[in-house]
Amino acid sequence: MGVRETGAPDGRPVLYFHGTPGSRLDLAFGDGIARDLGVRVISFDRPGYGRSDPAPFGLTAVAEDARAVADALGLDRMSALGWSGGGPFALATAAVLGDRVTTVGVASGPGPFQQVPGALAQLEDSDLEALALLPGRADRAAARFSVGSEMMVAFKDDEQTFMAGMEALFGGTDAGVLQDPALRHHLFTMLSEGLRQGAVGGGWDNVAWLGPWDVDLAAVHCPVHLWYGEQDSTVPLAHGRWLAEHLSHARLVVWPGEGHLALLRHLPEILDPLTR
Repeated sequence: MGVRETGAPDGRPVLYFHGTPGSRLDLAFGDGIARDLGVRVISFDRPGYGRSDPAPFGLTAVAEDARAVADALGLDRMSALGWSGGGPFALATAAVLGDRVTTVGVASGPGPFQQVPGALAQLEDSDLEALALLPGRADRAAARFSVGSEMMVAFKDDEQTFMAGMEALFGGTDAGVLQDPALRHHLFTMLSEGLRQGAVGGGWDNVAWLGPWDVDLAAVHCPVHLWYGEQDSTVPLAHGRWLAEHLSHARLVVWPGEGHLALLRHLPEILDPLTR
């Protein structure tokens, strides 16, 4: 398992769950921010991402990986933070680890697609075909989900071409991020690392949270902070509103004029309530 620690070594611990795709490097742009805020950030690659061995997984399995990381690092209590596809894993970790998780943060993360109104209607045909294979044929579903990432994998070592694809996807909603040279290069670096082994990790991510969730959100008893971009078309605000309504202690913040990459512009605002 590839694990990364940054920020303040003796700071308040935040266990971070990367996006889909993404990697343990997601928050590397904010190393100094975390250090200045007195926050210790621990991130790890899910199976098949970055430097973690590939393996089938679901939400509960990754929560158990998080437990193993916390145990190995001597973390008795911590916050959990997930961005985009990492959001469901942060929530799952709170459900599985109980009071060891004191606070959860979800930035632009999906809710259960079978329950969020209109979510399934936004999926592409290939994703719906993969969903039809669940729950009985999870391995085939993961492979089918991976098909959509083939182009990203093909250009993972070509920054110019890769980022041209990112412009096509996010240029209309996240221009502020993509026009910042440092953030733009960071986005390529952390995504490229996540795709080091291909798209296998992303396929299993989609099995975990596009398919039926294997955790009960009613088991999340700690405060949950939700942040969503008003203009996010990748994970629309409807997901944040659904989670806010179905989690017992949730607070929703909407970023006006922001899209899916807004975490890259709001990290101090996110880390503060998780470690206050």
